[in-house]
Amino acid sequence: MDPLSSRRPRRTALTNAVLTIVAERGLDQVSVREVAATAGVSIGTVQHYFPTKDDMLLAAFNDVVQRIRQRISSLCAGPHVRNNLSAVLHQLLPLDDERAAESRIVLAFAARAATSPALAGVQQTILTEITGALTDAFALAAAHATTDRCRLAAHIALAATDGLALHAASTHGWISASQLSTTLDFLLDMLLPTTEPGYAITP
Repeated sequence: MDPLSSRRPRRTALTNAVLTIVAERGLDQVSVREVAATAGVSIGTVQHYFPTKDDMLLAAFNDVVQRIRQRISSLCAGPHVRNNLSAVLHQLLPLDDERAAESRIVLAFAARAATSPALAGVQQTILTEITGALTDAFALAAAHATTDRCRLAAHIALAATDGLALHAASTHGWISASQLSTTLDFLLDMLLPTTEPGYAITP
């Protein structure tokens, strides 16, 4: 058996424990002791896989980012770019329990990234990937729009989605799932008033 393969389940269990703690109690509550207790292993086991807390946080952030990638990549794209954009961005909103927990996790790590170069690198990578994909989608819908205009639309769409997720995660019910969805669709209607080429993003 590949030694690396045998290590992955235990490592995954530990990063899952980190993510559970972050989602339920916040990033400040993550410690080697708490992770060991949540995962049901010894402190020594945690330290074997993650010599430092920073190593543990980096691995956990990478794991949640990978989950987002996989969920978005599993979407079935249809013929209408507007609908595809909506489907992708809705995956980033806390519209169910899984995505609500994920939003709390991502927001916690994003805040810590402001003072952690390693976490900032992960944050920058996922933002670059999503913005690039959105830019390409806007370009498909607006054949005559410049790349710069499409990139601006992508930044607006992603920033608004992140802002909605922040409002939902930080207010515990102030904005409902249906309001989140309606607000996002309203924004896309402004950026893409039709599903045909030639929408509001002008050259």
